[in-house]
Amino acid sequence: MTNTVLYEAPGPQAKRRSLVASAVVGLLLLAVVGWVFYTLGTQGQLTAEKWGPLLDPTNGTFTALWGLLGTGLLGTLTAAVLAMVFSLVIGTLLAITRVVSAPWYRWLVVGVVELLRGIPVVIMVFFAFRVLPSVGLDLSPMWFLVIGLTAYNSVIIAEIVRAGILSLPKGQSEAAYAIGLRRGQVLSSVLLPQAFRAMLPALISQLVVIVKDTSLGFIVAYVDVVREAQVIIQNLSNPIQTYIVVGAIFIVINYALSRLAVYTERRLSQGRKGKLGTVAVADTGRDT
Repeated sequence: MTNTVLYEAPGPQAKRRSLVASAVVGLLLLAVVGWVFYTLGTQGQLTAEKWGPLLDPTNGTFTALWGLLGTGLLGTLTAAVLAMVFSLVIGTLLAITRVVSAPWYRWLVVGVVELLRGIPVVIMVFFAFRVLPSVGLDLSPMWFLVIGLTAYNSVIIAEIVRAGILSLPKGQSEAAYAIGLRRGQVLSSVLLPQAFRAMLPALISQLVVIVKDTSLGFIVAYVDVVREAQVIIQNLSNPIQTYIVVGAIFIVINYALSRLAVYTERRLSQGRKGKLGTVAVADTGRDT
């Protein structure tokens, strides 16, 4: 029986208990899934009449239905991408301002961050929709949604980036200053790249939140995938089936974001290893 660094490896009895517990949990999950399907079947929710318009290409309403969902999905992705870009840019600027600015200005930024972070995003979208037109900014529903999402998520991203910067060893910035780099160069070339790499999982999680929060577009009558799903439900009376399909769409989008994060992190790590290898080869050449 081998030992690990943090704990002793389980013996035969512990492995047997773990196997039995896993089997029991698996059977319970299968029982719950079976009960759900049985209940849906007895209520007529598994019939071709309910699922056909969504899954059967030969159904008469299949093309029109997916045309609506495609239009809504385009609206969802457009609002999400715009909110992501603005949130990342504004959040990064807020984080930098809070880290390097004068104390009085830093406290102003802290006040803004705490204020916006404490307000629910649905209220921000509503205020953007009702307040901005009253001051002369008559925008499309998409921009009201994007502004509300950006106002909330930018301060969250600011805190994530700031935490990433503060988590770096002080020697990083001190070494950069020692070779003559200015403050802006230290931030852009040394601190921010490492902070983004360190906080990439948290940033991706917040971007996933942005994608899901686009469903709040119904407040401003914005045409997104959830709003189009509501139109489909009103005509076909199949809310369970339609929302399952819409939920699957969101799962695919968010899974793609998580895989993009893994790919980006891998590429950044490979690039860093490549640079270190080049430096090592150069040093070896000088020594010889």
